[in-house]
Amino acid sequence: MRKKIHLPSPALTVALIALFVALSGTAFAAGVVPLAKRALLANNAKKLGGRTRGPASSVSALVGVTTAPWSLQAGQGGDFAVSCNAGEKAVSGGYDNPVGDAIALDTRPAPDGGGWKVYLGNLSNTAAASGTLYAVCVG
Repeated sequence: MRKKIHLPSPALTVALIALFVALSGTAFAAGVVPLAKRALLANNAKKLGGRTRGPASSVSALVGVTTAPWSLQAGQGGDFAVSCNAGEKAVSGGYDNPVGDAIALDTRPAPDGGGWKVYLGNLSNTAAASGTLYAVCVG
Protein backbone atom coordinates (compact mmCIF):
# COMPACT_ATOMS: atom_id res chain seq x y z
CA MET A 1 0.00 0.00 0.00
CA ARG A 2 1.32 3.38 -0.96
CA LYS A 3 1.48 6.29 1.44
CA LYS A 4 -0.29 9.39 0.34
CA ILE A 5 1.93 12.47 0.17
CA HIS A 6 0.30 15.56 1.63
CA LEU A 7 0.70 18.92 -0.05
CA PRO A 8 1.91 21.80 2.13
CA SER A 9 -0.74 23.99 3.71
CA PRO A 10 -1.50 27.40 2.17
CA ALA A 11 0.05 29.11 5.21
CA LEU A 12 3.34 27.25 4.71
CA THR A 13 3.31 28.09 1.00
CA VAL A 14 2.84 31.80 1.69
CA ALA A 15 5.57 31.72 4.37
CA LEU A 16 8.05 30.05 2.00
CA ILE A 17 7.31 32.56 -0.76
CA ALA A 18 7.82 35.43 1.69
CA LEU A 19 11.10 33.91 2.84
CA PHE A 20 12.44 33.57 -0.70
CA VAL A 21 11.35 37.11 -1.62
CA ALA A 22 13.05 38.51 1.49
CA LEU A 23 16.27 36.59 0.84
CA SER A 24 16.38 37.44 -2.84
CA GLY A 25 15.71 41.11 -2.04
CA THR A 26 19.04 41.47 -0.21
CA ALA A 27 20.88 39.69 -3.01
CA PHE A 28 19.18 41.93 -5.55
CA ALA A 29 20.04 45.08 -3.56
CA ALA A 30 23.66 43.99 -3.21
CA GLY A 31 23.94 43.82 -6.99
CA VAL A 32 21.98 47.01 -7.77
CA VAL A 33 23.40 49.48 -5.23
CA PRO A 34 26.93 49.55 -6.66
CA LEU A 35 25.43 50.18 -10.09
CA ALA A 36 23.40 53.07 -8.70
CA LYS A 37 26.49 54.57 -7.05
CA ARG A 38 28.46 54.29 -10.28
CA ALA A 39 25.65 55.93 -12.23
CA LEU A 40 25.46 58.78 -9.71
CA LEU A 41 29.22 59.32 -9.85
CA ALA A 42 29.14 59.32 -13.65
CA ASN A 43 26.31 61.86 -13.64
CA ASN A 44 28.18 64.10 -11.17
CA ALA A 45 31.38 63.83 -13.23
CA LYS A 46 29.43 64.92 -16.31
CA LYS A 47 28.09 67.96 -14.42
CA LEU A 48 31.58 68.92 -13.27
CA GLY A 49 32.86 68.74 -16.85
CA GLY A 50 35.98 66.81 -15.89
CA ARG A 51 36.90 69.15 -13.02
CA THR A 52 37.56 67.34 -9.76
CA ARG A 53 38.27 68.32 -6.17
CA GLY A 54 40.33 66.26 -3.78
CA PRO A 55 38.16 65.26 -0.82
CA ALA A 56 40.72 65.58 1.99
CA SER A 57 42.13 68.97 1.03
CA SER A 58 38.76 70.46 0.08
CA VAL A 59 36.88 69.43 3.18
CA SER A 60 39.46 70.88 5.55
CA ALA A 61 39.16 74.19 3.71
CA LEU A 62 35.35 74.15 3.96
CA VAL A 63 34.92 73.25 7.64
CA GLY A 64 36.14 75.39 10.52
CA VAL A 65 35.56 75.90 14.23
CA THR A 66 35.03 79.32 15.79
CA THR A 67 35.11 79.94 19.55
CA ALA A 68 34.03 82.55 22.08
CA PRO A 69 34.47 82.75 25.87
CA TRP A 70 31.56 82.66 28.31
CA SER A 71 31.20 83.18 32.06
CA LEU A 72 28.37 83.05 34.61
CA GLN A 73 28.15 84.26 38.17
CA ALA A 74 26.98 81.86 40.90
CA GLY A 75 23.39 80.66 40.44
CA GLN A 76 22.86 82.53 37.16
CA GLY A 77 21.83 81.48 33.68
CA GLY A 78 22.39 83.10 30.35
CA ASP A 79 22.13 82.77 26.58
CA PHE A 80 25.49 82.89 24.78
CA ALA A 81 26.31 82.96 21.07
CA VAL A 82 29.30 82.33 18.87
CA SER A 83 29.30 83.51 15.25
CA CYS A 84 30.77 81.91 12.16
CA ASN A 85 32.87 83.89 9.71
CA ALA A 86 31.09 85.85 6.97
CA GLY A 87 29.43 83.55 4.43
CA GLU A 88 29.60 80.45 6.65
CA LYS A 89 26.76 78.51 8.27
CA ALA A 90 26.86 76.69 11.60
CA VAL A 91 26.13 72.96 11.45
CA SER A 92 26.92 72.12 15.08
CA GLY A 93 28.14 73.67 18.29
CA GLY A 94 28.58 73.27 22.00
CA TYR A 95 30.59 74.37 25.00
CA ASP A 96 33.26 73.29 27.42
CA ASN A 97 33.18 74.01 31.13
CA PRO A 98 36.64 73.76 32.72
CA VAL A 99 35.73 76.09 35.62
CA GLY A 100 32.54 75.59 37.66
CA ASP A 101 29.40 73.51 37.33
CA ALA A 102 27.39 74.84 34.38
CA ILE A 103 25.05 72.80 32.21
CA ALA A 104 23.52 73.47 28.82
CA LEU A 105 19.75 73.86 29.03
CA ASP A 106 19.39 74.55 25.30
CA THR A 107 21.69 74.42 22.27
CA ARG A 108 20.64 75.50 18.79
CA PRO A 109 21.71 77.27 15.60
CA ALA A 110 21.29 81.05 15.50
CA PRO A 111 18.12 82.18 13.68
CA ASP A 112 20.11 83.26 10.60
CA GLY A 113 22.21 80.07 10.63
CA GLY A 114 25.42 82.09 10.90
CA GLY A 115 26.33 80.91 14.39
CA TRP A 116 25.45 78.73 17.37
CA LYS A 117 23.61 79.62 20.59
CA VAL A 118 23.77 77.88 23.97
CA TYR A 119 21.69 78.67 27.07
CA LEU A 120 23.79 77.78 30.10
CA GLY A 121 22.86 77.54 33.76
CA ASN A 122 25.33 77.63 36.67
CA LEU A 123 24.37 74.93 39.18
CA SER A 124 26.56 76.38 41.94
CA ASN A 125 25.18 79.03 44.28
CA THR A 126 28.67 79.95 45.52
CA ALA A 127 31.14 79.75 42.61
CA ALA A 128 31.32 81.30 39.15
CA ALA A 129 31.58 79.18 36.01
CA SER A 130 33.36 79.88 32.73
CA GLY A 131 34.53 78.20 29.56
CA THR A 132 34.43 78.36 25.78
CA LEU A 133 31.61 78.15 23.26
CA TYR A 134 32.31 76.70 19.84
CA ALA A 135 30.55 76.48 16.49
CA VAL A 136 31.38 74.10 13.66
CA CYS A 137 31.01 76.22 10.54
CA VAL A 138 30.83 75.28 6.86
CA GLY A 139 31.54 77.82 4.16
